[in-house]
Amino acid sequence: MTDPFAPLALPRGAAMKNRFMLAPLTNMQSHADGSLSDEEIHWLTKRAEGGFGLTMTAAAHVQREGQGFPGQLGIWSDDHLPGLTRMADGIRAHGSLSSVQLHHAGCRTPGELIGGTPVCPWDDKDTGARALTTGEVEQLIEDFITAGLRAERAGFDGVEIHGAHGYIIGQFLDAENNHRTDGYGGSFANRRKVIDAIIDGLCARARPDFQIGVRISPERFGIRTAEALELAGSLMTSGRIDYLDMSLWDCFKTPEDPAFAGKALIDWFADLPRGNTPLGVAGKLMSAADVLRALDAGVDFVLLGRAAILHHDFPQRMQADADFVSTARPVSRDHLRAEGLSEKFVDYMASWKGFVAE
Repeated sequence: MTDPFAPLALPRGAAMKNRFMLAPLTNMQSHADGSLSDEEIHWLTKRAEGGFGLTMTAAAHVQREGQGFPGQLGIWSDDHLPGLTRMADGIRAHGSLSSVQLHHAGCRTPGELIGGTPVCPWDDKDTGARALTTGEVEQLIEDFITAGLRAERAGFDGVEIHGAHGYIIGQFLDAENNHRTDGYGGSFANRRKVIDAIIDGLCARARPDFQIGVRISPERFGIRTAEALELAGSLMTSGRIDYLDMSLWDCFKTPEDPAFAGKALIDWFADLPRGNTPLGVAGKLMSAADVLRALDAGVDFVLLGRAAILHHDFPQRMQADADFVSTARPVSRDHLRAEGLSEKFVDYMASWKGFVAE
């Protein structure tokens, strides 16, 4: 079994000091213009202090009109650089690697939030989003790359490209709805062109040790499990990325696609060839036993979300107690405040069923 506290070498740049990565977590603590607040910097640096080997920001939108929720971190303007630089410096001070997750909500952008019409790979009747022109797709790719280079300028060790959960890159990957005829839709080879172009652009234009991660999900939102497996395997063996983050919702559940019902989601992805690219998983890992079970399945690291909200120092707690289990939910507002969450973040967590005691 992999030691969760052993260092993890990444293809480029510095190694993670252990196998714990902070999952990118929506927290609604940024200012209305996308700039970082003191509260959000405190929340993240507290996780770095708590022992995470890599501390990742919440999803940061790469275009103003790609905002997905109020209080979202922005990385679409140089005006965001001062806060991002403070964040990178704060994470580094605690011995953790740092990463910004690059995001665009696509048709999941609330029109009232941006004061306009959301955009998407197709005209979407349900959300009112309009289809991007080919030129706008090319600009989207460039804006993802530029945002990554902005994170580099701010001093982050790398970025993660958010291709999961039905946001804009996942919308391009959507087999059910993306029927574009301009080379960015239809076949799987065409539907993956956007994510491939972003990766290629960052590889070509960022410094040689700048780390590039990718997050994808294995199903839902029009994603076919077979295609997710193909994408994951090809990315890991391409030599172009430094880690793959599989957001599985529940690591040990059986896939929804009956063709893949023979084993758990984590096993399908852990069995893929990966070259020297580390593979991580997220999804209901709430205890030391869960972490060890995931690593025993063959992945290289774990991403913690809810467990990291409940315990800023989960890695340190697990190192001190091999039987550590996250505190039971619901938890009090005072518990979350003590863990570094602002009132806005606590209010957001109260919207999650059964998370906060009221």
